[in-house]
Amino acid sequence: MKTVQLGLAEYGGTFEAMKAFNDARKEDTEDELWVVEHPPVFTQGLAGKPEHLLLHSDIPVVQIDRGGQITYHGPGQLVVYTMIDFKRRKTSVRNIVSALENSIIATLAEYGIDAAADPKRPGVYVEGRKIASLGLRIKNGSVYHGLALNIDMDLTPFTHINPCGYAGMEMTQMADFLKPCPPLAEVAEQLAAHLRQKLEPPAAEVV
Repeated sequence: MKTVQLGLAEYGGTFEAMKAFNDARKEDTEDELWVVEHPPVFTQGLAGKPEHLLLHSDIPVVQIDRGGQITYHGPGQLVVYTMIDFKRRKTSVRNIVSALENSIIATLAEYGIDAAADPKRPGVYVEGRKIASLGLRIKNGSVYHGLALNIDMDLTPFTHINPCGYAGMEMTQMADFLKPCPPLAEVAEQLAAHLRQKLEPPAAEVV
């Protein structure tokens, strides 16, 4: 599984690239982690309801094909797209989600932040506030989309929505707990290492 650094990239072009990569996959295509930041954008999942956008602004809203409701991406947020072969792993969606959540939790623990998953709702939380969001799409036996971890960003646009469909959901970020906050590139390296480890299929599942 290799890591691809995309830097700061517009959401729309990255979304099209994800779909193209997935459609072109072959049985021996290597899995990839795409590390990226996006300019400000709201993304609305397949089940997204328009009423979860509370305030219209100049931030674009993009309809996409992952699960879930509306969320926000912006500079200072680490986004990792998990371009992995689901069928080859012979695992479950729940296991993939748990691997993503546990990778984020392990990364935050390295910085002394005590985070946890919530069995009732996807994502990772610190003191009841959401610090990371997840959203996946499985098509043709493969996974794309992934996770977003708030590092050091302007959280204001989250107040313009019901994040992930939850009214009143409070958001947080690493910068709220760490002074100085570590650079995004450093956190990305740590998180990618945990993802590679936790997304590797157990030996018994290797085809």
